Amino acid sequence: MNTMEEKAFKIFVVEDDEWYNRLLVHNLSLIPDYDIRSFKTGKDCLSNLMYEPDVITLDYRLPDMKGLEVLKQIKEKNEDIQVVLISEQDDIEVVVELLKHGAYDYIVKSRDIKERLLNTVNNIRKGSKLKKEIVNLKKEVKKKYSYQNTIIGNSPATQKVFELIEKATRTNITVSITGETGTGKELVAKAIHYNSKWAKEAFVPVNVAAIPKDLIESELFGHEKGAFTGANFRRIGKFEEANGGTLFLDEVAEMDISLQAKLLRALQEKEIIRLGSNTAVKTDCRIITATNKNMLEEVKKGNFRQDLYYRLSGFPIELPPLRQRGNDVLVLAKYFVDLFCKENDLSPKTLSADASNRLLSYPFPGNIRELKSVIELAVTLSDEEKITADNIVLSDERDISSAMPEQELSLRDYDIRIVNRFLEKYNNNIKLVASKLDIGVATIYRMLKEDKS
Repeated sequence: MNTMEEKAFKIFVVEDDEWYNRLLVHNLSLIPDYDIRSFKTGKDCLSNLMYEPDVITLDYRLPDMKGLEVLKQIKEKNEDIQVVLISEQDDIEVVVELLKHGAYDYIVKSRDIKERLLNTVNNIRKGSKLKKEIVNLKKEVKKKYSYQNTIIGNSPATQKVFELIEKATRTNITVSITGETGTGKELVAKAIHYNSKWAKEAFVPVNVAAIPKDLIESELFGHEKGAFTGANFRRIGKFEEANGGTLFLDEVAEMDISLQAKLLRALQEKEIIRLGSNTAVKTDCRIITATNKNMLEEVKKGNFRQDLYYRLSGFPIELPPLRQRGNDVLVLAKYFVDLFCKENDLSPKTLSADASNRLLSYPFPGNIRELKSVIELAVTLSDEEKITADNIVLSDERDISSAMPEQELSLRDYDIRIVNRFLEKYNNNIKLVASKLDIGVATIYRMLKEDKS
């Protein structure tokens, strides 16, 4: 009898016939990392389930219990254990009954059982490995979107958001997230999903503003083959894709007024109708919306239906702008410094006191997204371990910003100004500037030539 190792692929062989028991154990032992334990009664097998075998090969006729009864008890105690029934008889009604109660396979006893048995167990192992990978991935995703990893900071405003997220995870109420651009609305939506009972199902994001007006209905509700020119196959929409999970409607205020009635119906009836079809399809998904607009103002302007607004408002979470989060600016800045250095294999860097003061005195109209951009540029510009105030280039001080009120320039002209600014900073060292801006040396020469022409 082998010792059951923690990481081995564990198999129980349950067979009362001594010779056939040895045959099964021998065949399975041909795979070196299979760890096998054999039993001759159903009760012995059941009393050892604490070792959590991956597979049990089970004789249908045992001296103390019927195979079906053993199967039922195995599944009651651990439904993840895969059971392969082995019997001398080939009764289709028996097979159907066993499969109905969770048996993975049914193999008829024979002397040449080896190949069939090994193939079956190998298939179980592949499926088990994939299942474990999926479970581990989901654990990592949940860890990634824990509250503390989603919203970094410890200010009172941030703690308030934590409290609201916690409450939102407890029920299936529709959640409406508002806040300025760059405050992290999608990250909060993911935090709610991955910490709720819907975490095992899909999180399906839809950026309403990014989808053309004539395609958004198909994107949300799907379409049948031939529904319109170019519809060469049936397409499942986002509502069906999110069934059992969460549908995140980002920038929902941008939805065309003509589609809002259909969205309202889908939410009220919990069903959708694909384009080109007359058949309703039941869907059940949690709805989370986000916008940077004042929805009541949009209702007053006639841009958004009032009934849909009330349907979506549900549990409101307003994300504070970065300028209202105090020292969270520095906490986030340090996080982005460490992250950027790690991703680019750079030596660790820290913020100097003057750099920190500079960050704290700036209002960050682009919020966290802007801070991340500022920090990444600062790390790139810094040649020392300390990031100084001179490395902190803020939006209201960039050449681009100062040029905007005076004249309208092409994007190429702005690019040339940036290159010239960096050349001035680095004493016309073209190779260094190319490295800093992550562009080719030839590109800089070409832009300088265009600037002179």
